[in-house]
Amino acid sequence: MHFGSGNVRDVNATTLALYDRVSSSCPSDGHYTFTAYTSDCFNGDWHTLTEDHTPGDVDGNMLLVNSAYNDGLFFITQVAGFKGATIYQFGAWLMNVCKPSDKCPYPLLPNLTIRLQTRSGKTVAQFVTGDLPRTDEPRWIQHRATFTMPANETELILSMVNTAPGGCGNDFALDDITFQECVKTPPPKPVVVAKVPPVAKKEPPVVKKKVDKPAPIQTPVRKESKIVTVAKNVTVVPESEKPVVRPQPASFVPAPLVLKQRTNTLVRQIETAAGELLIDLYDNGEIDGDTVSIYHNNVLVLAEQRLSQKPIRLRIQVDKDQPHHELVMVANNLGSIPPNTSLMIVTTKEKRYQVYISSTEQQNAKVVIDLKE
Repeated sequence: MHFGSGNVRDVNATTLALYDRVSSSCPSDGHYTFTAYTSDCFNGDWHTLTEDHTPGDVDGNMLLVNSAYNDGLFFITQVAGFKGATIYQFGAWLMNVCKPSDKCPYPLLPNLTIRLQTRSGKTVAQFVTGDLPRTDEPRWIQHRATFTMPANETELILSMVNTAPGGCGNDFALDDITFQECVKTPPPKPVVVAKVPPVAKKEPPVVKKKVDKPAPIQTPVRKESKIVTVAKNVTVVPESEKPVVRPQPASFVPAPLVLKQRTNTLVRQIETAAGELLIDLYDNGEIDGDTVSIYHNNVLVLAEQRLSQKPIRLRIQVDKDQPHHELVMVANNLGSIPPNTSLMIVTTKEKRYQVYISSTEQQNAKVVIDLKE
């Protein structure tokens, strides 16, 4: 799906609540367009693109999205022609069109959730792109994932949601959506080597030799040789004393330095049923320039995000495969009114939790979320 060229029909199968289509090559907040280029959008805040991603097409379109202020659906269409009970690979090329800029030191980066559903509404697969980074030069990045088509199904509904709130840094381009059938390569046929019967060997004829009388045996003169033995120091290590190297489990991630050097105070422990959790982080009190970084199970997931009245949003999946989650809030600064304070709202299927967080340059704040037994 490469969006054609020129003035094409909208691929969205329904009216969108938060987005409207426009014909401009520089759409404003909450709008999208199908265009072959961009040119000095918003006083140079966006990259200037002279062509789309599709190689070899003339005036080919890409989907260009200027994010709405709230997270929501920006793309939904129907895809047909699949085979039931077959593995496919989904692919899509994406680009953050916002340039790194001092005007936007703490960007809200696009983060897309891609869903594949049957016409009856059953979810076949769901993928998350993660944050689409800003780059100094325009750079297309392909995102890929595999899924298995249900038996007796040939059509899917493809939908995409931008889960990041609107603001600077949260605008992107999309092109060349693909579905490729995964085909197993048959193993090579074994090479059959014909057996050659061994050739019978003919024994040579027996020849009788004339035996002469033996010559008298002469006793050889024996010479004594001097044997020199060089002693070597050899140390034998018992098996019980040999060091054993035990590999760390695949899920082990060492704690980064900022989590080792500061105290990680447990603020709240939550037990919840399996499902997707929505986590929103706000500035608690007067907006004074507080910025935080968030680590999830020792992995940095949000870097130097500025706290405000608009939420910094994060989604995590709690299930049997991912039963334990540790979220650590690290203060990058203390704002104009120390300490760095924030309000975290955790929304589960069953309940909504409000967690008040305070962190300093010596102390981090930790929230633990576990799967309910």
